[in-house]
Amino acid sequence: MNPLRIGARVFDGPGPFLMGVVNATPDSFSDGGRFLDPEAARAHALRLVAEGADLLDLGGESTRPGAAEVSVAEELRRVVPVVEAIRAAGCTAPISVDTRKAAVARAALAAGADLVNDVSALADPAMAEVVAATGAPVVLMHMRGTPADMASRAVYADVGAEVERELAEALARAVRLGIPEARVVLDPGLGFAKRPEHDLRLLAELPRLRRLGRPLLVGPSRKSFIGRTTGAAVADRLPGTLAAVTACVLAGVELVRVHDVAAARQAAQVAAAIRSASSSAGEG
Repeated sequence: MNPLRIGARVFDGPGPFLMGVVNATPDSFSDGGRFLDPEAARAHALRLVAEGADLLDLGGESTRPGAAEVSVAEELRRVVPVVEAIRAAGCTAPISVDTRKAAVARAALAAGADLVNDVSALADPAMAEVVAATGAPVVLMHMRGTPADMASRAVYADVGAEVERELAEALARAVRLGIPEARVVLDPGLGFAKRPEHDLRLLAELPRLRRLGRPLLVGPSRKSFIGRTTGAAVADRLPGTLAAVTACVLAGVELVRVHDVAAARQAAQVAAAIRSASSSAGEG
């Protein structure tokens, strides 16, 4: 991947780089309520960095299927103190703020966050202005509808082709709104307006999404396609998550979003070594 500056760090080369998840929410699908307290969230963030997270993804609003939107004031109350606490602890790892709201993005960036992870791909009319004005990189994710209604919109004739086209449209729109293409990361949105069979197909077709020319972020961690495939409950989906992480790395995905960083780091390192060995064999 071409060099991408996120905060003080420049991400360069093939990766994989791991994004550790910090949910400051009462209702996220896998760990809701565990890190709602800023001190608990701070401690968890520092633990993820110690385990090998290259950057952190902090969210104050659950975007699980059917989730109701929270107010700007409530999301600010959950997110900003955690960003401040992480920075006060001396942690310099890049922080991504997972939000659909421009006001939350603006405040989090001012408090010390470095990246905007927008699952709605700039649906808030003011979000592009915030991103362009601050110079922050942005993740644009594929989703149809909103978390409240996206399950009913998971209808595709060819999910790989349609997600590729709609991500290309999101990228073009961001550029029209003043965001340099070089600051955009794309995410196919596993589990967002997707059924399990769609997620599996997208994982199989990740190389086609790399044709878009931007770094990819993929978040397979603990998702429902793993449960549908294996029958495992959310708390028991680590082995399936690691299989998906391996698929991402072998496909050349640069950024992978995970809850279990230490285990994912080992899986990603081995997958990257296999990828490198395969490339070397091809050259021989």
